[in-house]
Amino acid sequence: MNSAARRIGRTLALVLPVVLVLSGTLAVTRVPWASTATDSQMLTASSGTASTKAGPRAPEDAVRKQLLIDVQRRNPGVALTHLQEAVAKHPSLAKRCTYLARQIGRAAVAKYGGAAHRAQAFSRPVCDTSYASGVAAATVR
Repeated sequence: MNSAARRIGRTLALVLPVVLVLSGTLAVTRVPWASTATDSQMLTASSGTASTKAGPRAPEDAVRKQLLIDVQRRNPGVALTHLQEAVAKHPSLAKRCTYLARQIGRAAVAKYGGAAHRAQAFSRPVCDTSYASGVAAATVR
């Protein structure tokens, strides 16, 4: 009896995280997190403020800067919504999505201090679970 329960527990421990990640990923593709309002914020760099000494900035640098501003001025949920909108508009950002989501998670922990549960409350399955791993990484420090 004990052996069977242990075997079932091990199976669940291996299968459950995979099911949760897959269901979260599928939910993101089917549930619109962002509103379709026409007044959505543009996530582009202003050419008027670019430095002439620095080399050309990568598009994700401008997006990253705007997302971190969203975390500070509003909340991580807004930043995650804007990240998803940016990736939808510019598919080339998809390869940097996990990095950007982790940065949002770290910024959320910095904003809310030791209250990691408060930062984790904004978690969404944007770019798999990168936001949550950013919160966890910043909390461990």
